[in-house]
Amino acid sequence: MEKRKFRTISLLADILILTISFLAMVWTKPASLRSYLPSHTPFFLGLALMWIIVSLVNGKMHRGKIINFSTLFFRVLTSNFIAVSITALAMYSFREMQYSRTIVLGTAILATILELVFGSIYMAYKKAVIQDYDVFEKDKPEKKPTERDLVKGVNGNGARNYEHSEVSPGIALAIEKECGAEMALAILKMTCSNFTDRTAVLSTTTIFNITSLAKDKYDYIINLHKINDIKKTDAFLDAVNSKLGINGFFFCCVETKDQRKHRILKKYPPVLNYIYYSFDFVVKRILPKLKFTRGLYFFLTRGENAVLSRAEMLGRLSRAGFRIKQESFIGNQLCIEAIKKGEPVQLNGSVYGPLIALSRVGKGGTMIKVYKLRTMHPYSEFIQKYVYEIHDLQDGGKFKNDFRITSWGAICRKIWLDELPMLMNLFRGDMKLVGVRPLSKQYFELYRKDVQERRIKYKPGLIPPFYVDIPCDLEAIQASELKYLDSYDKHPFFTDFRYFWKSGFNILFRKARSN
Repeated sequence: MEKRKFRTISLLADILILTISFLAMVWTKPASLRSYLPSHTPFFLGLALMWIIVSLVNGKMHRGKIINFSTLFFRVLTSNFIAVSITALAMYSFREMQYSRTIVLGTAILATILELVFGSIYMAYKKAVIQDYDVFEKDKPEKKPTERDLVKGVNGNGARNYEHSEVSPGIALAIEKECGAEMALAILKMTCSNFTDRTAVLSTTTIFNITSLAKDKYDYIINLHKINDIKKTDAFLDAVNSKLGINGFFFCCVETKDQRKHRILKKYPPVLNYIYYSFDFVVKRILPKLKFTRGLYFFLTRGENAVLSRAEMLGRLSRAGFRIKQESFIGNQLCIEAIKKGEPVQLNGSVYGPLIALSRVGKGGTMIKVYKLRTMHPYSEFIQKYVYEIHDLQDGGKFKNDFRITSWGAICRKIWLDELPMLMNLFRGDMKLVGVRPLSKQYFELYRKDVQERRIKYKPGLIPPFYVDIPCDLEAIQASELKYLDSYDKHPFFTDFRYFWKSGFNILFRKARSN
């Protein structure tokens, strides 16, 4: 009853805020209410409808999901961004481009600001505590593991029982001088069994200091300066690779985006910390990813203290020819020990951008480009095998605890927004409407040989058989796909027709999800 009352009040307040914002933006126009109000009312009604739907789906009006400043900012910003994006996409699709950009964008921005202001006042009044803790504990989903929890559970994380070799006093002293006795001890515990006389210890951000090392090849290179301050990270890692022999080790540190957020929120008082973090988010995470603002980003930051996620850092190392040996949080930094297994993979341009083309196995075993909205951190494609090795698969066949997915990406996947660009593959003829899921080469190789040979005889589809049978593991997924293909061989049209409507029913009414 209390939750329903909270949701009703939130809904009415949201509609009121959106209406006030719309009227305020209309008022700024010279013709004011007489002209712009009638012409822009269809836009407002469409935005209001989408605003409410997304807010309800994303939990912006759910008492048990908005419990502190962090969840308030996350729910409001993501819900409003998605609502505006879908509305803009609909306007573009129907060629409704006559609306004023000031009114369209101004309404959304002003409404978001007002929601954050009044929401922050409300959270401050309630002291950011859960009013009905028992209800929240009962209804909340299973707690998502933190980044530290995930790192603690894989690869030894510096806690392996090595037979430690005698550490060179010079190496130990160099590490201690740079980062202090406590951190030096933790680093030595994580790495010292691999030291030889061909070990280099540095604290640098420049490629020159790597390439100018005295020896041609090293067995171990340790860089104590955090990777975040290196401007050309890929070129730097390539230089490290060139200085190591096969099976040579590289040790580095990075402040992940989660640790950065924790540090900022802890540094400043409540409310102010989220205001500061919002500006930091825009400058450090949005500006460098847009081509026309990248120059402004480097002007403001000089490329220092860049924001890197754990997934991106591991992916960059994997692209540079390294395999991740172990990870460990030492202090506020993620320390990584990697081993050289090959040469770097050369990139074909920028890895940023909202629209990406993924290499997938198509008909005949040829690799096709499948278009999607980016839902993962950059360089995530290079650690797919690593994620499988440390976490395996969950029910439904997707990777368990897949830390590569961004918060925005998780929402896009939940409402299938990331799948829309795949319509281009349908129009190009690479895929059909219903069919087996297009798989990456790494995932494809997890299938049995007979299933691999069978599924490449057909075009992959936008709607897979998964949504009909809801299989819980890889074996069940393969059985589901073979069942679909057997039926398709006998009655192609009828099979796809039946699977299409059954999938739609399961998605809408049985909440079938592939995560």
